[in-house]
Amino acid sequence: MADRSEVCVLLPTLNEAETIGDVVEGYRRVGFETIHVVDGGSTDGTRKLAREAGATVTLQSGRGKGQAVRQGVAETDATYVLMADGDGTYRPEDAEMMLEPLFEGRADHVVGNRFAEMESDAMTRFNRIGNRLINWTFAAVHGRDLGDILSGYRAFTRDSFERFRLESDGFGIETELAVECVRNGVDTAVVPIRYEARPGGSETKLNPVRDGARIFLTMYALARTNNPIFYFGSVAAIGLGAGVALAGYVGYRHFVAGVTHDVLALLSAFFVLLSVQLLMFGVLSDIVVSVNREQTRRIEDLERELHDGKD
Repeated sequence: MADRSEVCVLLPTLNEAETIGDVVEGYRRVGFETIHVVDGGSTDGTRKLAREAGATVTLQSGRGKGQAVRQGVAETDATYVLMADGDGTYRPEDAEMMLEPLFEGRADHVVGNRFAEMESDAMTRFNRIGNRLINWTFAAVHGRDLGDILSGYRAFTRDSFERFRLESDGFGIETELAVECVRNGVDTAVVPIRYEARPGGSETKLNPVRDGARIFLTMYALARTNNPIFYFGSVAAIGLGAGVALAGYVGYRHFVAGVTHDVLALLSAFFVLLSVQLLMFGVLSDIVVSVNREQTRRIEDLERELHDGKD
C-alpha cells in the first residue's frame, strides 16, 4: 500500500492570492508533504503566499494550464500526482478517495466527478449545460463515458502520464488527458467529489464560449487518431449531404424548368465522390489504429512478463 509521501500535489496557479494559502494549508493538514505550485506569472503575491504556506513554487516557463501541468509533472519525481486547482473549489478532504484506486492498483488515472455533489452556485446554468454537452459528445465520439472530462481534480501515476502525447497549453488539457486515457487503454476510475463555489475574491479564468469552442475543437481533432471513422465520416456526411442536395436541385431544374446546370452537376458529383473516398479512408485508418492498439497491448504485456520474470 502506497502512502502520501509518494504523492505530489500539483497546483497550477495564476493570480490565486485569495485562496492559495488556504488550499496549500488544507493539503498539508490532511497529510501531504509535497505540494508543488507552478505559477503562470501571478502579480498578486500568489507565489509568496504559497511558499509561506509550505509549498514548493516554480515560475512557469510557458503559458496556459496545460503547459503548467506538463512542467509540474516533469519537475517532480513522485510516483503519484494529485492535480487540483488553487482556487479553493476542490476539497483536500476528497484526496483520499481520489488516490485510493491508484494505491489499490485498480486504476492508473482517476477523474473527480464534480456533478456528484456540486454546490448550487458553484457553476452557472449555462456552464452546466455546456459541460453536459461536452461530456455527451466525448462519450459519443470516443466511446467511453468518464462522467466529467473537464474536471480539474485528477490523480494519476507518473508512468501513465509519461505515455501520453499532450500538446494543449490551455484549458484543453483535461480533454486531452481524457482522450489519451482512452487512446492508450489506461485504466481509469471516476470517483464522486464535492465541487464548491469560488470564494468571493476569486475569479474564474475560463471563458465559457471561447474556451468551450476550443475544447470542442480539441476533442474533434483528437478523434483523428482515436476514432478516425467519426473524424473522416463526419466530413464525408457533410460532403455527401451537399452533393445530394445539389444533385436534387440540378435534377429539379432540368426536369421541371428545362434548364441544365452542368457546372453544378459536376460539383455535385465531386462532393459525392470525395465523401465516399473520405469514408473509405476513415475505415482504413480505423483498421490501422485497431492493429496498432493490439500490437501496443501485446508489447506492454510482454514487458510486464519480462519485468515479473526478473523480479
